[in-house]
Amino acid sequence: MIGFIGSVFSPWYRWSGRKNPQNHVCINVATYGPGGRFTMTDRGISALRQSEDRFEVGPSAMHWDGNDLVIDIDEVSSPPLISRIKGQIRVTPSAITNVELPLTPDDAHIWRPFAPRSRITVDIDRPGWQWNGEGYFDANFGTRALEEDFSYWTWGRYPTSQGATCFYDATRLDGSELAAAFSFDNDGTAQTIPLPPKAPMRRSLWAVKRETRGDIGTRAKQVQGMLDAPFYSRSAVETTLNGETVTGVHEALDLTRFRSPLIKPMLAVRVPRRAKWTFA
Repeated sequence: MIGFIGSVFSPWYRWSGRKNPQNHVCINVATYGPGGRFTMTDRGISALRQSEDRFEVGPSAMHWDGNDLVIDIDEVSSPPLISRIKGQIRVTPSAITNVELPLTPDDAHIWRPFAPRSRITVDIDRPGWQWNGEGYFDANFGTRALEEDFSYWTWGRYPTSQGATCFYDATRLDGSELAAAFSFDNDGTAQTIPLPPKAPMRRSLWAVKRETRGDIGTRAKQVQGMLDAPFYSRSAVETTLNGETVTGVHEALDLTRFRSPLIKPMLAVRVPRRAKWTFA
């Protein structure tokens, strides 16, 4: 799930001129596998309430409860499988880091991997939609639209026997490139590491180019599809790092495609706008 202030993939935010991010807020939820759902309702400023340890968007909210990030969701999924998704997600970080990675030289875009290694517990009010396992918590901050600065990027986060490893690769519109790799211990200690070579992957169902990183001579492969769109792919990917076979979450984002004006009306079907909200 993702919480947005200024919903970067919302066509309504783009059509508004992106002048007021607080008027385009969202808590996005995606579930995978048979019967998977996707919710991404763009809500107006009346649906937003914030404090130091709480973030509310209409009927859903996230807040810190001691060492746990608790996320209460009550959303309605987009077509074609329209239904209510209600439940709670609890994220327990092994540690909180202070790592910050500027994605552009002027700091217009910043990535913060707050908790690269966490445990997660999911309890959604449907039979079989309860589980616990590996999780993480990160954030991106920006003062410009992604497509104003980037043409393409990939990101991957892989749990390892020692902690977690993250890769961030991006091509900026000016032709320069970002290539960064971090390893995180379970206690939150972070260090930059030498970049393994790029590991080739098959394109997504929408033919979005995909690549991650892995040991010399190895290939990466998708082991579970999660989200596929004409400009975006999210999947569980298996690669090899320091001789260890690992499986993590991988994203690829084609911002050249996202800039197309044809994409926005398509997105409006999946991202409904609900401008008004009244808290009880």
